Amino acid sequence: MAREVVEGEAESQTRVNVVTMMRSPTITRRRFARDSVVGIATVGLTSLLAADAAPARQFRLWAIGDAHVGTDIRRKRESLAEAIRQSEQGGSSFDWDIAINVGDFSGNQEPPQDDEGQEVVRQYVAATKHPREDFYDLAGNHDATPQQGWFRKWVDPAGENTPFSGVDPKRRRFPIQGTWERYEFHAGNLLFLMMSDRNDLPVPVGRGRRGGYPAGAVTSETFAWWKRNVEANRDSIIISAHHHMLRETTVGSGDWEGVIRNPDGTFTGRYHGHQADAGEAGEGASYLYFLDAQPKAMAFEKHLEAHPGAIDLWIGGHTHTDPDDHFNGRTHIERKWGVSFINCAALTRYHVSRTTVPMSRLLTFTEGSDEVRVQCYLHTNQHAPQGWYPKAERTIRLGKPFRMK
Repeated sequence: MAREVVEGEAESQTRVNVVTMMRSPTITRRRFARDSVVGIATVGLTSLLAADAAPARQFRLWAIGDAHVGTDIRRKRESLAEAIRQSEQGGSSFDWDIAINVGDFSGNQEPPQDDEGQEVVRQYVAATKHPREDFYDLAGNHDATPQQGWFRKWVDPAGENTPFSGVDPKRRRFPIQGTWERYEFHAGNLLFLMMSDRNDLPVPVGRGRRGGYPAGAVTSETFAWWKRNVEANRDSIIISAHHHMLRETTVGSGDWEGVIRNPDGTFTGRYHGHQADAGEAGEGASYLYFLDAQPKAMAFEKHLEAHPGAIDLWIGGHTHTDPDDHFNGRTHIERKWGVSFINCAALTRYHVSRTTVPMSRLLTFTEGSDEVRVQCYLHTNQHAPQGWYPKAERTIRLGKPFRMK
């Protein structure tokens, strides 16, 4: 049976052939020259093939969020469409395979209306190199309406309302399993667990029929689903995504860091606003605070603390600030419980304009490597020149090497 010859073996075989031919009493000068040339050519060809070997395959994940399209379009800025065009066109464009959008499509402080949903759909059409189905979306706190009807109609990750959203689930490169509230999908040995915020629940958990309540919320059903998937997929690289970060993981995600509680009992916004009837829920304004109606439940935090490295990445947004902010010693990318936490916000320029710098993150996974390159892309020049911002680039480590099966 024929066997592949590697470069070192080819060199050794050439030396053996030459020695054998020199020792053979019947070898002719012509055969010696011919066989020597063949051996040298084999070594040369092997070296050439090795030099031209294809580079390791890469998978690029674009992490975006907090477009607040209604806020920016009132200032004549297309926050979502502009970012998409920058990624696909021009000198500072970059390749990506899929995008996850961690929510807050709406900029409304009240429940969003159909006109803003139509604007979201219109801005998604700006993509020319990627179909709508290459974007995997979840709901943020500003996207809430009763029963999440607005998000399900216009953003529609499950493809329930294709005539309105344009999302056709049959066109997904990586099909999803689940519902608008929670779903999973695989890309190689990456497992994505996508969880929408439940700001549609009654006050103070969510906005109910009003708007603007910033604390994050999920249901106990969603947490149980997440836990089952984590425990059943220990051979996968698990990426969890929610609009909010977990408590004390990244910039501004601690108690009373999103909102300031004043000595006189009043509240002042820092990264987030506050409503009087939300009461003490302002404590968790900048992180995933509620499990059903239980405040400061910390269900995810407790599980990860008890099972270090159970997941590899948590990607969220919600808190908008510049890429160099390190409030209370925490930045946009931190590691805790064996997990890398990444705040990828925000695409908006004008929603919470006092702290917001439009940016996103590009994560590059390389076949066979357990390291991920995380780059920061600035979508305006207000903080630094528009484009890549090397100062905020990081390399994070996974629990196992990436494989694109």
